[in-house]
Amino acid sequence: MPFDENYFSTHTYANITFAKYSMYWWSNRFFAMLARRNGRHGARLLEVGSGMGHLVGQLEDTFETYGCDINHWAVKRSKPVVINTNLQTASAQELPFNDNSFNVVIIKHIVEHLPDPQKAIQELGRVVEPGGTLILATPNLDSLLKPWKGDRWIGYQDPTHISLKRPAEWVSFIKGAGFTIKRIFADGFWDVPYIPLIPSAIQKLTFGSLGGFQAITGFIFLPMRWGESIIVIARKQEDK
Repeated sequence: MPFDENYFSTHTYANITFAKYSMYWWSNRFFAMLARRNGRHGARLLEVGSGMGHLVGQLEDTFETYGCDINHWAVKRSKPVVINTNLQTASAQELPFNDNSFNVVIIKHIVEHLPDPQKAIQELGRVVEPGGTLILATPNLDSLLKPWKGDRWIGYQDPTHISLKRPAEWVSFIKGAGFTIKRIFADGFWDVPYIPLIPSAIQKLTFGSLGGFQAITGFIFLPMRWGESIIVIARKQEDK
């Protein structure tokens, strides 16, 4: 399936709103917060799979920002959203950047779409500078509530999710690319409904409150299994 204009209105994107204060907006704000917390002010930052620019655009005031995406339509659509970001159409598996180019690289919900995600993570290890930071997010096959959803789990709803893997395998790939894991945690239970007959609005308040609190405050406390996605913060090993 091509990643084109249609992709951003189908499957897991079908019910997403890009409006301010939406779940999508809070998620991007949270990842921007992680980047500022772990990166060096004024340094070069890359978002791999930058989509329509809503995340990398938030970071232009802190970093020298770059974005790349395989979706030509999304890169074109990003240009009114970002002001100073250098945008390119490129694959995560063949990044058009020199070795040790970036202090921070963000790859948010991209690796699960790739035919060879291990190769992509090796590329991330190549372009992150020693001491730099990788921030990666992907669906969590070890989510505690995934069995409640069965085949209806959010990670299974996008046919382009061709590389779903357990957290231990992602960690192995990341370590093999020259990173040390700094933190691994989850994003909360937002894939409602989990329980039949109970209104989704009530379930959003009960199941989604912890993830919402983490996203809004930036206080990281959710264990790896307590969410539908894992988030990994890793540090590129220093040259000896």
